Amino acid sequence: MNIVSSAVSLTVDDPAASSRFFTSHLGFRETLAGDGFIALGRDDAAVDLLLVERDAEHWRPRQEHTDAVVVFAVTGLAAECERLRREGAAITVPLRREPWGELTMRLSDPNGVAIQLTEWIPPPTS
Repeated sequence: MNIVSSAVSLTVDDPAASSRFFTSHLGFRETLAGDGFIALGRDDAAVDLLLVERDAEHWRPRQEHTDAVVVFAVTGLAAECERLRREGAAITVPLRREPWGELTMRLSDPNGVAIQLTEWIPPPTS
């Protein structure tokens, strides 16, 4: 098997709102749009996103749910965090450094999609 690209499909109530969030704050662009869906991409190594409108007539909530988080490894996260704050993005977990050396933060799009941004920074040596 040779995988040549990847995508994450997110079922949301308002694909256009999610698209505005990802294009405004995270540099995605719409690559395709149709009845009830919008495809997003970037020119770098980011995974493609497919935003699919929830079909209320056929959607049945499960007793259990799986939380999905879209994770992007980035560089210059501290500056990106400030930019996102200035733009009014909904930051749900402020920038923090984990003991193993990772900088991380989370934000949420208008449909509640969780996005985690991370940057690997080696821990200081003693």
